[in-house]
Amino acid sequence: MSPSALSKSLQRLRETLGDPLFVRNAHGLKPTAHALQFKSQLPAILQGLYQITLPPVFTPHTSHRQFSFAILESAYQTLLPSYIGPLLKQAPLITLDIYGWAEKSMQALLQGQIDFGITARDLHPTSDLRLNNLPEGINQSTLFTDQQICLVRVGHPILNTLEVGGWNMESYLQMSHVQVRCEGNDWWALDYHLAESGRHRHISSTLPDFYGAASVCAHSDLIFTLPSSFVAHAKKLYPLVQLPLPLTFSPLAYVLLWHKRNDDEPGHKWIRETICASIAQAMKA
Repeated sequence: MSPSALSKSLQRLRETLGDPLFVRNAHGLKPTAHALQFKSQLPAILQGLYQITLPPVFTPHTSHRQFSFAILESAYQTLLPSYIGPLLKQAPLITLDIYGWAEKSMQALLQGQIDFGITARDLHPTSDLRLNNLPEGINQSTLFTDQQICLVRVGHPILNTLEVGGWNMESYLQMSHVQVRCEGNDWWALDYHLAESGRHRHISSTLPDFYGAASVCAHSDLIFTLPSSFVAHAKKLYPLVQLPLPLTFSPLAYVLLWHKRNDDEPGHKWIRETICASIAQAMKA
């Protein structure tokens, strides 16, 4: 919209609602309390209106529907190949818009800006990203659980320690680490777990993605702790050696997320069921 068209639309809204909606201050325009109330309520209302326009049934092979996903980077190689084929084979005319899972993806899911999320949630009870700490209105289905494992470069000095049986938590904590930032957090559940006993990892480098962290690991003496399902993909690209995590720690869950308002919507339900069935079949192979 042009500035003049936007101004006229805003004026009509102000007259209709009897509220200025935005007031000018030293930093620009600030929303009123009424406008903030709209911000919290409108996404669900608009999503409901959208669903009213949808047909009461979903026929995969003739549907032209568009579905959007936010997917954690480590799940691209691990999970996407399992279900993308079955989805598009049965529904060749649908459009799948896929974005990376990021700090604001959960909010986008709540507001109806994306349809599905696929990410990892911790099963450790103290993590901010634990599975039982999802926002109200978000439903989930666990796709599979995974364990943490370690990677170091070929020829890393720590491999000599491993050969003589000296690989333990103390030697692990004496190393410098490369970490992947998750939803804006530099710490993972593992770090909070260690902090409970007054222990900490020395994180020398924090990156936004797993492939970048694997590259740093392959070209330095930093150790990379990551979900075991991503190890095979990293080792295809770089000369890396796998080590066990030298402490007992709870697994993490890869989950499919959606808003409860879409529980019974036929298209959403078909997508969820196809993804879950395809991944379950792939995990058995």
